[in-house]
Amino acid sequence: MLETQKGNQTTITGFILVGFGNLPEPQPLLFLLFLIIFIVTTVENILIILLVVADHYLHTPMYFFLANLSCLEMCYSSIILPKTLAILLTGERTITIGGCIAQFYFFGSCAGIETYLLAAMSYDRFLAICRPLLYASTMNNTLCFQLMAGAWVNALMANCIVVTLMAQLSFCGPNVIDHYFCDFTPVEKLSCSDTSVVELVLFLSTFIFTLTPFLLTLTSYACIITSILKIPSTTGRQKAFSTCSSHLIVVCLFYSTLIIVYMLSDTPILRNLKKIVSIFYTILTPLVNPLIYTLRNKEVHRALRRICGKLTIFSSSQMGLSFSFQFISYLII
Repeated sequence: MLETQKGNQTTITGFILVGFGNLPEPQPLLFLLFLIIFIVTTVENILIILLVVADHYLHTPMYFFLANLSCLEMCYSSIILPKTLAILLTGERTITIGGCIAQFYFFGSCAGIETYLLAAMSYDRFLAICRPLLYASTMNNTLCFQLMAGAWVNALMANCIVVTLMAQLSFCGPNVIDHYFCDFTPVEKLSCSDTSVVELVLFLSTFIFTLTPFLLTLTSYACIITSILKIPSTTGRQKAFSTCSSHLIVVCLFYSTLIIVYMLSDTPILRNLKKIVSIFYTILTPLVNPLIYTLRNKEVHRALRRICGKLTIFSSSQMGLSFSFQFISYLII
């Protein structure tokens, strides 16, 4: 039951996710595509985490942040894709209010963590390029842990306030969410309660967890680009830029999609466009980020070869696992 009678008012107890219901023909193909994306995303991000943990040559601040990013990417996929796959496979589009709010909580928390993670990574590159003599003493293990712990704890706590206010809203009108997951705007529009307080809290959270880290990241890269342009040799400039180019690509992809989805007006014409663009940062970005960081990263290539070399000394009963690592290594390299 999605609706219950409360006096003369109908109270909604669940929602219907439209998903990609306006495209009925390619549903099986979309299911297969998203299933492959989910599996590949999970495998490659787990591989990155295992490499960083197992190879002591990767025990550096940059790869510590990269392992955290891989963890976040897996969280994104696990929050969004299982329900999307279930809708595409079974056609069952209902989701309870509690499940919807929980999905938004974990998604919003991951987004808040990622903004400050990208800012921390840009600060790491700023120190490495602009303050190389201070890098080792400044970007130590303690600071790295504090930056990540602060990002995780603050994002989880801040989003907890938002969803607590969302849980107090009443839903008594339409129960159809024109999206493939429970984002704030489509859910908030269905409420028949006063949403001014939760909107204010969300605005403050957005300022803290989006605008502030974006400005920090922008400042870091302004300093980085200025320093690179001052390098006299072309080879030196190319080498310096290569150390931060992967991260810069990820930052551009992440913030450009956020701007399109959350800053453009919510008109019927743009609604489908925003739904398609949101696929990039919720589904495709977790897939391509590990590839962006590993395709031209020689240290990751060497780490993969070292791990594959160690696996070759295992017994024949473990040859299947060795082949899997070698196959993934070949694909990435």
